[in-house]
Amino acid sequence: MPCYKVKVKWGRENFPNIEVNTDEDPILFKAQLYALTGVQPDRQKVILKGITLKDEEWNVSVKDGAVILMLGTKDEMQAEPSEEERPKFIEDMNEAELATALEVPAGLTNLGNTCYMNAVVQCLKSVPELRDSLKRYKEEFSVASLASAQPAQSITAAMRSVFDQMSGSNTVTPILLLQTLHMTFPQFAQTGENGGYRQQDANECWSELLKMLQQQLPALKNSSADGPSFSSFIDQYFGGTFDVEMKCIEAPDEPSTSSRENFLQLSCFISQEVKYMLSGLKSKMQEQLTKMSVSLSRDAVYTKTSLISRLPAYLTVNFVRFQYKGKEGINAKVLKDIKFPIDFDAFDLCTPALQDKLTPMRSKFKEEEDAYLERQTNMKDNPKSGDKKPKTHALPYFFESDLGSNNSGYYTLQAVLTHQGRSSSSGHYVGWVRQTEGKWMKFDDDVVTPATDEEILRLSGGGDWHCAYVLLYGPRILEVPVEDEKMEE
Repeated sequence: MPCYKVKVKWGRENFPNIEVNTDEDPILFKAQLYALTGVQPDRQKVILKGITLKDEEWNVSVKDGAVILMLGTKDEMQAEPSEEERPKFIEDMNEAELATALEVPAGLTNLGNTCYMNAVVQCLKSVPELRDSLKRYKEEFSVASLASAQPAQSITAAMRSVFDQMSGSNTVTPILLLQTLHMTFPQFAQTGENGGYRQQDANECWSELLKMLQQQLPALKNSSADGPSFSSFIDQYFGGTFDVEMKCIEAPDEPSTSSRENFLQLSCFISQEVKYMLSGLKSKMQEQLTKMSVSLSRDAVYTKTSLISRLPAYLTVNFVRFQYKGKEGINAKVLKDIKFPIDFDAFDLCTPALQDKLTPMRSKFKEEEDAYLERQTNMKDNPKSGDKKPKTHALPYFFESDLGSNNSGYYTLQAVLTHQGRSSSSGHYVGWVRQTEGKWMKFDDDVVTPATDEEILRLSGGGDWHCAYVLLYGPRILEVPVEDEKMEE
């Protein structure tokens, strides 16, 4: 890998020992300069020996100790509008123009088959606790020393950086995150015959990013000393636990064995019989496998039964849509229509002990639903009673002794990552993120447009349109009138 150390001069500023990798596109070097100077890559003029560096190829010769001149300013003056330019009314705008006018969240530039990463970032950014955790992350990050940084440090800092940039409504170019991703996971930097980046599996990217954050983001402290102990924020808010029982079918007298397994996502397996997400999850949680039997002294068939003993606040579900075909050398896609709900109840997937713990909060949900219906009836009988809406208060969605858990089993769909195409290494990925009840945003790289619940439910598959690949469910929040909350206290 041709890597050189150069000196960059920008006005009165000097930056020595900047590492340059000429195997990567020059735009990634400009991203390093952007991190150091704040000058956007498209406003940089990088000069070496009188030659201006291009974005797409190294048209200059770089050596150790070379002095590179960079021209460009941070702030761009706003151009005066033309007298001929007329205002455009909302009624006349297309979807993209409407999204811009309404100051929708930031989109992400596609840097060449990087839609898989963009969709993952948009979905993860929908978790407010994760955004807060990254803001608290204090590790210093220098692009110049990127190669010597610990992988988990550089990925976490790059995620923090891109989230910060996305706080506005402008399009963000996530070059730094892409560069750290390529350095940490070389498989994502593979190129095709034309020299461009190859498409990658979005769920693999999702899993690898969470593993890096898992190493760097510390858990929050439980209010109770009796609760479980976590070393990582990711384990605390995204991690669940299975209670697993193994029973030998061929030796009924052989004692069953029990164990515990942790998970960061559930798998929805797709078969001919599966039509709904819940049945796909259940099929994975009771399966048969072959292993060595101590009592029979040979391999035997066992039933493995898994039930959830700890529900995380944020439940990730992966639809196992890709099956590897060795002859073609691709992960072929299962296009079958698998229905999923906006509101999901995980109660049936849990152990009896956890179900007992979930019951009190579920009862409160039922009580509030009954009270809401009663208020609606009173409004019909006495319309003036509905002039003033009661003040409400959100009850905690986690157990008091287990911060980051789910205390009801009720979830609301928060983000959907979809794939359009026939294999995981081709096609196109898009992120869909819930904003408020019934209102969503579709993040197709840098094109951000509104969507509805009806459009989200049509992502269940069955054709060449976008198919749900990864679902992110967040905790369903119970809002109760303030008066009721005071009575409970």
